[in-house]
Amino acid sequence: MERDQVAALLAGTQGYLSGEEMSRALGVTRAAVWKEIEALRGAGWPIESSTRKGYKLAGPPPALSAPYISARLSPGNIFAGKIAVEPLVDSTNTRLKALAHSAPTGTALLAEEQSGGRGTHGRSFQSPRGDGLYLSVLIRPRVGLADLLTLTGWVAVAAREGVERASGAPVDIKWLNDLYLHGKKLCGILTEFALLAESGEPDYVVTGMGVNMNQTAETFRAQGLEGIAASLAGEGYPVEQNHLAVCLLEALDRLVRDFPEKRADYLERYREHCVTLGRRVSFDGEGSLLTGAVAEVDDQFALAVDGDDGKRHLVSSGTVKMI
Repeated sequence: MERDQVAALLAGTQGYLSGEEMSRALGVTRAAVWKEIEALRGAGWPIESSTRKGYKLAGPPPALSAPYISARLSPGNIFAGKIAVEPLVDSTNTRLKALAHSAPTGTALLAEEQSGGRGTHGRSFQSPRGDGLYLSVLIRPRVGLADLLTLTGWVAVAAREGVERASGAPVDIKWLNDLYLHGKKLCGILTEFALLAESGEPDYVVTGMGVNMNQTAETFRAQGLEGIAASLAGEGYPVEQNHLAVCLLEALDRLVRDFPEKRADYLERYREHCVTLGRRVSFDGEGSLLTGAVAEVDDQFALAVDGDDGKRHLVSSGTVKMI
């Protein structure tokens, strides 16, 4: 625990911290602080030292770090101090759902790798180590079911803005909740919720995302995804994984504070970046595959499509493909 506390102190300070300051803050000896500093250095943390000034973190840690990410969040962020990082999980959403009844609101789970990543409609999600950021959060909005059903659209807005802030990439939203970069899929989002058996009211929400960070064209070619998927580095927007996690958790914290009162604001931002608007699409409707042109995203984040059958269709779920 002292090692995490030392890491958090260094991550939360822009300049140098003396060994005396850290020992006083942690209630341990300077020798104990030095021991943990050396252990962090041994693990690859870029810690500079100065005889007169003390210690300074010269850059991000070599891997995802819960204390580093927490220390970099804004004061009062709902996720600060409730972040866990695992080297390997089946799925961050699956794992967090299993913990939901005992975990506090604002718990965030990040993984270096997933062995069973899940997307919408039961699709699998490839989650190799070093290629992406895999993150899920647990929240408990006190809202009715009608509001809760719009939350996926809100998460798409927050994720888009978090990725853009971290990398500078001009990210778009493909209805309902995929992030696209230069016409290719960058990030998938899966939002799941549970209802209270007694009342049918919402109990908790787990929303997760996997952002492609470092895959190359060769990686996607081997996966059969060439021209379909994109990564930040592959499109010219490399980003450090801890920084991306911080930016996403900051955006999700704002979402928690804004939901559901600022729906009009999120709808405006959603529509501004939704590449599905105005496009011809195919979609599931009335037991058959239909086609048409997208007219608008309505106030419930549903897609209004002017079908080739002469009817206007309101699509709130299912698969929609741009054609």
